[in-house]
Amino acid sequence: MNGLLYRGLFDDAALFPPGNAPLGQALPEHRNHRAGHRAQYVGPFLVPDARVAELRTLLDREEGDHAPLATVVTVPGGAEAVPGAVAAAQQARLHLVGLEVAAEPGGVAAVTEALDRHLPAGVRAYVEISRQGRVPDDLAALAGSGHRAKFRTGGVVARAHPGEAELAVNLHAAVGSGLSFKCTAGLHHAVRHTTPEGFEQHGFLNVLLATAALLEGATAADAEAVLAERDGPALAAAASRLPDERSERVRETFHSFGTCSITEPLEDLVVLGELPATTS
Repeated sequence: MNGLLYRGLFDDAALFPPGNAPLGQALPEHRNHRAGHRAQYVGPFLVPDARVAELRTLLDREEGDHAPLATVVTVPGGAEAVPGAVAAAQQARLHLVGLEVAAEPGGVAAVTEALDRHLPAGVRAYVEISRQGRVPDDLAALAGSGHRAKFRTGGVVARAHPGEAELAVNLHAAVGSGLSFKCTAGLHHAVRHTTPEGFEQHGFLNVLLATAALLEGATAADAEAVLAERDGPALAAAASRLPDERSERVRETFHSFGTCSITEPLEDLVVLGELPATTS
């Protein structure tokens, strides 16, 4: 087992497709996850900027004595939407810990400039790199900014899922540029698989191990092979062999990913023997 590799890995994206949970359901379920025996693996609550006002209203009406909600706000509108998103998140019961901002192809500089002007101290920022642009160039523009990258690894249609070669090249470029990153969408399970709808989906365990390999000098082709691996027990065994120092370095680089289900990926790790089934 390598529990260190999974701490805080799973950001709660219950509001987002394909889960699309109602906010009145997603918030109490998130509270339960953060209070449960697997709380150490659960990251912050993700909310789109268009729904921050709704979240604030719900927090105001919430019963019980709760700590401020650690929240990451997603900003699909790019640089121009950053000031409004930050302002909307200023509320006593909401603790803004992250901002995820989409950049147009070639538009990374505009986003980082907006973040530099408006991002509160202590808040992490992720710039979503468009698959439609020149990704290595956009990553080079982001390098040295102090902000992190965000890669989209899936969606509700087949074309939204990048192949192993594409993702491997992007991860290789990010690691080579010294960038930390997170992923969003499509990492529903630990191991690479084909869904009943025919979607080819990446496994988050594959991405973790590809990142580990790249940090040790692996090529993009090497990373592609790791991303393509479908042998779950073999991947779990490789993860278990990572010493703590390497696991920490992997997680400093691959920070987290958004998942519309917290339970499913954790149960995958239980089945693979990477996490205990109970607290005993």
